[in-house]
Amino acid sequence: MDDVTPPARPPARSRTRTWAVVAAACTGQFLVVLDVSVVNVALPSMRTDLGLSAPGLQWVVNAYSIAFAGFMLLGGRAADIYGRKRMFLTGLALFTAASLAGGLAQEGWQLLVARAGQGLGAAVLSPATLTILTAAVPEGPARSRAIGTWMAVGAGGGAAGGLIGGVLTDLLSWRWVLLINVPVGVLVIAGAAVWLAEGRAGDRRRVDLLGAVLVTAGLATTAYGIVQTEAAGWTAAATLVPLLGGLALLGVFVLVEARTAAPLMPLRVLGVRAVSAANVSMLLLGSATFGMWYFMTVYAQNVLGYTPLEAGFALVPSSAAVFIGAKAAPALMARAGAKSLAVAGTLVAAAGFGWQSTMGVHGSYLTAVCLPGVLMMAGAGLASTPLATLATSGAAPGDAGLVSGLVNTSRTMGGALGLAVLSTVAAARTAGSTGTAEITAGYALAFRTSAVVLVCGAAMMLLWLPGRRDRRTGGRPGTRAGGRPGKKSTPAALHSPEA
Repeated sequence: MDDVTPPARPPARSRTRTWAVVAAACTGQFLVVLDVSVVNVALPSMRTDLGLSAPGLQWVVNAYSIAFAGFMLLGGRAADIYGRKRMFLTGLALFTAASLAGGLAQEGWQLLVARAGQGLGAAVLSPATLTILTAAVPEGPARSRAIGTWMAVGAGGGAAGGLIGGVLTDLLSWRWVLLINVPVGVLVIAGAAVWLAEGRAGDRRRVDLLGAVLVTAGLATTAYGIVQTEAAGWTAAATLVPLLGGLALLGVFVLVEARTAAPLMPLRVLGVRAVSAANVSMLLLGSATFGMWYFMTVYAQNVLGYTPLEAGFALVPSSAAVFIGAKAAPALMARAGAKSLAVAGTLVAAAGFGWQSTMGVHGSYLTAVCLPGVLMMAGAGLASTPLATLATSGAAPGDAGLVSGLVNTSRTMGGALGLAVLSTVAAARTAGSTGTAEITAGYALAFRTSAVVLVCGAAMMLLWLPGRRDRRTGGRPGTRAGGRPGKKSTPAALHSPEA
């Protein structure tokens, strides 16, 4: 007869270790997401100090984004094979060292190399943050709360980038938008070395080198093509060649993974409904919402006449909204279920984007910036947490790092693609005019397009995401994934809701 004695309450040391794991994971993710946007305000100062050209200035942002997106799946799988703690410390050490090099750069090329190094470190670090968190916290409400905190802190990092960058640049210099990572990184490395426990999938198989090269080159080349659209347009050879080349490399990657004995990304992972549906949903959500920070910032400065620092402060309520939305999501998930909350949050965000699309040249702060921004970001926060929970709960433990990397890749690639598309939409509506009315109309069309994407995304989630009866998440307490209460769970490959 099975022993059904309830487990003892975790000792205080165990609870402290869990808290330390969550804190380390959230801090690492905050730094990673922050550095996507924190340099934007500092770009003019960088150009003056280092003599960067306009294309060189663009690559201060792009070098980070391309390396980040390109290496993330490889970073996620490395955490499964070589150890989550080891990859967390390796990624954070590389990120911290590159931040120091960038802050001390004396030439433009040195800064670009450092930014690429930051992106590589982030690609190793970011999947490890989610993996060590999900490994430390058992599946259920506690894990949902931990993921909610992780999502909230990450979203807060992206939202706070403009404000933090503006304050550091105004009070100190542009170098501190990079140097600030150094003391924080050193402290987290020291704490993680003591408090994090090592863990891996238990199978130190060889790395699928061909698959790693193909997916990294494919994602990096595709990301390069996406960022080229802003300068060259969608039909230029400089855009089409890397885009089509990157997609071709990803296609070859899929063929290789279907035939290799130890694939970097087992295709069965994508056969799990929760994983595939949640990742596509995350990509759509990111593509529609990521550009909000860019368009709101340029609208506040170029149309309403705000200074960079004023624009950063103007978006503080939106930053708070995404944090509150993500933190409130676990409790709401327990009542409504992950699928229902993801759909509802997406529709709330769509309403905010629709409202923002009514923006005008003489809009007031309350109705043209604050309230629509709060609605957009609260909805994004509510939707992101259940999507991440569904994706990570639907995977086998041995694939945790891979799935974490996949979630981050979907969000990052979705954001890059969305910003490129929305920038093109806005530019087409503006038609080269510099008048505030035409610029505002372009921004409004971009927000309207995002609203349409979100409504379509909500419909897709409603049809494709697994519901309460299909998933352990939101299901009956005590029911293990793929098994009955008290029984051993099914094999890793069968954690699909259809299994």
